[in-house]
Amino acid sequence: MDIIKQAFVQMRTQPLISAITVIGTALAIFLIMIVVMLQEVLVEPYAPESNRDRFLHVQYMSIFHKDWGDNSSNGPMSWDTAKDCFKSMTTPEAVTVYVVNEEAQPLQLPGQPSISADVRKTDADYFRVFDFSFIDGKPFDQATFDAGLPVAVISESIARTLFGTTEVTGREFLLSHAPYRVAGVVKDVSTLATQAYAQVWIPFSSTAACDYTWCDSHMGNFSVTILAHDRNDFSQIREEADRLLNAWNAAHEEAGWYFVSRNRPYDQEKFVISEGANNEPDVDAARRSRLIVYIILLIVPAINLSSMTQSRLRQRISEIGVRRAFGATRSGIIGQLIVENFAVTLIAGILGFLLSICFAFIFSNSLFSLEYAQTLNPPHINLTILLHPSTFMMALLFCFILNLLSSGIPAWRASRTNVVDAINNHSK
Repeated sequence: MDIIKQAFVQMRTQPLISAITVIGTALAIFLIMIVVMLQEVLVEPYAPESNRDRFLHVQYMSIFHKDWGDNSSNGPMSWDTAKDCFKSMTTPEAVTVYVVNEEAQPLQLPGQPSISADVRKTDADYFRVFDFSFIDGKPFDQATFDAGLPVAVISESIARTLFGTTEVTGREFLLSHAPYRVAGVVKDVSTLATQAYAQVWIPFSSTAACDYTWCDSHMGNFSVTILAHDRNDFSQIREEADRLLNAWNAAHEEAGWYFVSRNRPYDQEKFVISEGANNEPDVDAARRSRLIVYIILLIVPAINLSSMTQSRLRQRISEIGVRRAFGATRSGIIGQLIVENFAVTLIAGILGFLLSICFAFIFSNSLFSLEYAQTLNPPHINLTILLHPSTFMMALLFCFILNLLSSGIPAWRASRTNVVDAINNHSK
C-alpha cells in the first residue's frame, strides 16, 4: 500500500511526464488487447461453443483418383463418407454431422409477410456437441431425425419476430413454404461461434441435403465436429480417424478413389486458421506472427516510456543517494523502483484494458466481421465473450512485461549512482 501511495505522490509531483506515461502505457495495452481479442473470440470457449477446448473439426476433405495424378478435389464430404469415416467413431463423446454453411431462407406464418433467417441443417447429435441455452422446448431427438420429421429449433429473436413470444413450442411456421413445427427455442447465437451459429436449426434428414454429391457420391456438403471426453484423447481420436480413413481407402481402391487426411481432424486453434482443404495450416507460423506483433507493440512503447521513467528518476537522485547512504542495497532500490513503476503501469494498463473492451463492444460490427461469413448479420458480441478470464490475465501479463522493459534499465542505472554525487543531485 505504501508503494502505491509513493507512486501517486510521484505522479502528482511530475504531472506532465506522468500523464504522458499513463497515456502511452494505456495506448500500448489497448492495441495489444485488441489483437488478443481478435484471436480469443475465435478460440476461447463460450456458449454454445463452450467445449472448444475439446473440439476436433473436419470441415473439408481432399479426395484423389488414380487417374488424376497429383490433382485432388477438395471440399465438404458427403453424408455417406461422413458416416463411414467419422460418425461411426467410438472414442469421442459425440460426433455431429451438419451442412457446412448456414443458408438464408424465408420464414413466415400463413398469410403473413416472410422474413429471412439463417438456417443450418444438422443431425440430432449437434445439440450434444454444442451447448445451446434452451428457454423453451428441447432439441429434436434421434428418432425425429431418423424419421425426417419437419421440426425446427429457432432462436429467441426469430421466435419474437414470428410469434411475438418465446413460448412457441409446438407451433407451426413455413420455412421456404414448407410447414415446420417448433421443437424448442434457444438464446441468440453470435456469428463468431461459426460452427454453432444459425437462427433456425432443422434436421437435414427433412431436406434434400444428402442428395447433393459429387466425385462419385463421395463428396457433398457436410462437415463434422467431434467432441472428445478430454483433450488427452485427441491423439487416440486421430488414430481412430486414420484407421477408418485407411479402411475407406482400401474399400475403394479398386475404383481408384482415396482420401488424404492432411492430419485432420483439427483442434480449434488449427481449425480457425485453415484457409482451404488442400493445405494443412501451419500453427507454429501463426503463433510466430502473433508473437512478432506482440513484441512490436511492447518494445516500441517501452523504448519511449523508458525515457519518461528516466526523467522521473532523475528528479529522485538525491532521495536515492540518501537511501544508499543509510544502507539501502542496490537490489532493494531497483526492486522498489520497479514495483513503484508497476503500480503506474498497472493503473494505465487497466485503463487501456477497459478502453479496449469499450472499443470492441461499440465497434464490434467492423472489428469482428468474418472474412468468409455466409451471413449478412453483424457479429453479436456480449461482455461475457470479451471479459474472459484469460483476456484479463493476458492484460496483466503485458502490463508486467511492459513495466520491466520500460523501468528495468533506468532503475538499474539509478541504483548505481555514486552516493556523494547523488546527494548533491548529480549523476555520472
